[in-house]
Amino acid sequence: MNEKAYKTMSFAGAAGIATGIVTMAVAIAAGVIMIVSGARLLKDRKGLTF
Repeated sequence: MNEKAYKTMSFAGAAGIATGIVTMAVAIAAGVIMIVSGARLLKDRKGLTF
């Protein structure tokens, strides 16, 4: 019975680590995209006239 609990716990730990890695990768990619688009907006701001 204990063996089943240990297998379940190890699966949950591995899933948590995998989820954390994926979340970090998505967050880094989103941050880079936001920085690039923000820099592009600031650069193109000079051409606007009201």
